[in-house]
Amino acid sequence: MTVGPGGDNATFVEFCGERFPVVPSQPFYIGREATLTVDDNPYLHRRFLLLHDENGMWWLTNLGTHLTATVTAADLGFTATLGPGARMPLVFGRTSIVFSAGPTTYEVQVQAGAPAVIPPPATSPGSGDTTRGVPNFTESQKLAVLVLAEAILRRDGTGASALPSSAQAAARLGWSLTKFNRKLDNVCDKLDLIGVAGMRAGGGRLASNRRLRLVEYALSTGLVAREDLPMLDAEHARNLTGR
Repeated sequence: MTVGPGGDNATFVEFCGERFPVVPSQPFYIGREATLTVDDNPYLHRRFLLLHDENGMWWLTNLGTHLTATVTAADLGFTATLGPGARMPLVFGRTSIVFSAGPTTYEVQVQAGAPAVIPPPATSPGSGDTTRGVPNFTESQKLAVLVLAEAILRRDGTGASALPSSAQAAARLGWSLTKFNRKLDNVCDKLDLIGVAGMRAGGGRLASNRRLRLVEYALSTGLVAREDLPMLDAEHARNLTGR
């Protein structure tokens, strides 16, 4: 069924000029026998991709066993490969998804709005051992991540949210560029040590797109959230009064 946009905050999938609504709390499947049936191609999984909301974020999951999908957010200059069993948050407004099955290549577009945020249920700490390997971040390190994710956390789903440059992020916090880059390096080093991909390129060099990978990790793990945003204004004000 083809539908209109349904408002500025709607989420929908576009394929071959048609729009298909994506409703919060209702999984949306893409495949040859799915919510969006793209083709009866026998090389395509019946349910290949899954789009669903979780804790106020849209997620894309590859349910296949051998096919991959290329996920691109052109406005951010971001491209990633989603392998079998992998999933990723769609933190961008407009996302292109390209995949091949046999001799045929398909492309679908996802416009991700902002689903209602449902806070996760509170849980009390268990008595078991603490998971090892999860880094502890200082407040200033968390601020360095939060400022990069600010536009995405504030956006209303009407379009892609570009990440700030390092200079813009430093100015937002009232920091020097040197301080911001140092804090960002510290965060990336900690994540690289526990095996988070995308923090470093070959030869130990810092990855060119590490800021976007860092934001993806922070949002998917809950390292930063909307309720943390007041920390940015407080930090900026504190640095202004200290000058």
